[in-house]
This record gives sequence, C-alpha cells and structure tokens, in this order.
Amino acid sequence: MGHEMENTDSVFNFGLPWEDAVGYCQGLRVGTTLRISGQLSHDPEGNFLHVGDFGAQVRATFENIDRVLAHFNARRDQIIETNIFMRDFRENFATFGPIHKEYFGNHRPASNAWGVTALALPDQLVEIAAHVDLTK
Repeated sequence: MGHEMENTDSVFNFGLPWEDAVGYCQGLRVGTTLRISGQLSHDPEGNFLHVGDFGAQVRATFENIDRVLAHFNARRDQIIETNIFMRDFRENFATFGPIHKEYFGNHRPASNAWGVTALALPDQLVEIAAHVDLTK
C-alpha cells in the first residue's frame, strides 16, 4: 500500500530548519480537525525569544499558535484542547494560568498541563500544543 502525497493546503510550516531536521509540521489539517504541534517562544525567523522570562515565553508561544491558526483561517474559540508542557511547574503555573485565561477570553477549552525537566531548546520554559475543531 503506497502513501499518498499530502495536500499542501493541509500542512503548514514556518520554514525553519528544525521542521525538516525532525520531520514534522507546525499544523496539520485532517478533515475538519487541525492539530497544532507544540509551539514555543521564537520569532518568525526562528530566533529564540525571552530567555529566563516565563510569562513572555508563554505570550510569544500563543502568538505562534495564532500564526498557525491564521494560516488555516481558524480562530482561538475553535481550539478545543491545549496541552502545556512547562519547566519548573510549581514556580510557573501561577504565572501561566492568567495568561491562558486572557488568551482565550470567555472560551474555555479542555486543558492539560505537565511539568517536565527539559524541552527541545536549553532556554525553553514552555511548549503548547493545540487541537482545533474547524466546524465550531
């Protein structure tokens, strides 16, 4: 059984070196579902932002989620679940909660949070993935 070529409209990448090196995409639409890979704090050129500033990293991470949503003409209120991975969980969760709430406004997606010992980049303190229902 062969693999069909993916419809390029169903895949989104920022064009960063690690996407090809690791073999993944930033966003993948399958039918009416959009999966957004774990996002982190970087600018459009892939430069890491906000070393040591957890709150600023969270905000930049949500900005990258917005970039993926925009590519698929999706909205924040279509996000049905977030998965959050953070270093120094006990120290950072109190900062994370209000920023997550502010980002979503009155929308309340399901949410899961894990404390981790390390993430992909040495200075990375947070990573956020999302599951989107495009029919909402």
